[in-house]
Amino acid sequence: MNRVYDFLKKAGTYYLATDENGQPRVRPFGTVHVFEDKLYIQTGKTKDVAKQIAANPNVEICAMLGDEWIRLCGTLVLDDRKEAQESMLDAYPHLRNMYTTGPDGNTAVYYFKDGTATISSFSHEPEVIRL
Repeated sequence: MNRVYDFLKKAGTYYLATDENGQPRVRPFGTVHVFEDKLYIQTGKTKDVAKQIAANPNVEICAMLGDEWIRLCGTLVLDDRKEAQESMLDAYPHLRNMYTTGPDGNTAVYYFKDGTATISSFSHEPEVIRL
């Protein structure tokens, strides 16, 4: 999992693909965090992406770093604990002016369940990592 986290963190921006009634939706993201040995991402509770994840939690992430790219697919699980939200915002303090934590907050954090990452390049065989 650390290899996946390091790749996404160094890439800075990754693209998250969700499903909205059979139509793919892709948008840039930048938050990635490890909490309690799980890989987490974050968004706002009221955003369309949160609604899409609630309807279909199967997602895919793609990012490029140098001559390598990563594809991470899996199921996202909402973690509504304040501790998980706080941990994410501690890792990204600049988000605190947009997001709040707790039951009345607007932060949604998700961890990958049954994720599989594939790191590929034209110069080496794919590296497959199970989360």
